[in-house]
Amino acid sequence: MKLIAALGNPGKEYENTRHNAGFRFIDAFANQEGLTFNKNKFNGIYTEFNYKGEKVILLKPQKYMNLSGEVIRDFLNFYKIPVENLLVITDDLDTPAGMIKIKMKGSSGGHNGLKNIEQNLKTNNYKRLKIGISNNKDTDKIDYVIGKVAKEELTLLNKNNIIASNIIYDYLDMTFDNFMNKYNKKNGDKNERI
Repeated sequence: MKLIAALGNPGKEYENTRHNAGFRFIDAFANQEGLTFNKNKFNGIYTEFNYKGEKVILLKPQKYMNLSGEVIRDFLNFYKIPVENLLVITDDLDTPAGMIKIKMKGSSGGHNGLKNIEQNLKTNNYKRLKIGISNNKDTDKIDYVIGKVAKEELTLLNKNNIIASNIIYDYLDMTFDNFMNKYNKKNGDKNERI
């Protein structure tokens, strides 16, 4: 069994913010696959599907970003899913907008959602799909990540949502090293846009 957990803040006022890039990505995948987040447990809304004989749970924690690790921990414990079968989809200030970065593990990089996951799981050794939101160093970090984005920027931020199904199925089909190698293509020091 696998758990794919997307990070974001619940509520209409946060829908088109940079911090909700994870929610938008997993919503795009669910829409492409005809799935509905119609189940509720442990302060999370979720849906599930079977892929090649394995159950996959898609989760959107409904606690605020800085408490999302509690929800993920409860799902892992209840379903007895090992941490190595967890993929977290999140926004990333250090990745250019419109690009993604795949990581096997690492620090939170100051991201409050990732900090809370690490606190609750007692490890930073879990897989991540990071969606670039760039970084406006002239704006307060919190105001920037929870700020509404202009339509043009939202199009760029949502670029990978068009191929969300391809990305998720590659994650499910490939070894994680091959998955990282495919999506962490290098162009100098920058990831290529997919």
